[in-house]
Amino acid sequence: MDKKRLPFTLYRVLAYVTGVWLLLLAFVAMPMKYFVDPDTWVMPAIAIPHGYIYMVYVLAVLWLSLDRKWAAGKTLGVMIAGTIPFVGFVLEHRVAKQEKAAMDAEAAAAPAQSAPTAEG
Repeated sequence: MDKKRLPFTLYRVLAYVTGVWLLLLAFVAMPMKYFVDPDTWVMPAIAIPHGYIYMVYVLAVLWLSLDRKWAAGKTLGVMIAGTIPFVGFVLEHRVAKQEKAAMDAEAAAAPAQSAPTAEG
């Protein structure tokens, strides 16, 4: 794997994993806690892993933002998107589209910059 794409790939994987765990938390664990049994084992079984996964997601977003030189507002927005059900998936799609276009443009420009020039 290209070293430049590693933070991007890690971000994408963690965005989906975090989003799925958040959906499980919001639509399975929380309803079970409040409507079925307040002491259910499901709540900590979903909430604790989600918390750790979210922390790794935040670190991946930070790594990607430093690598791609994002503005602080964009970085914070992407981090917060991982706390709102479904928003993380939408934002991941938009970020992926923007970053793929930017990386492809950089890759296309790189050979042109390093190509030898003919001196006459």
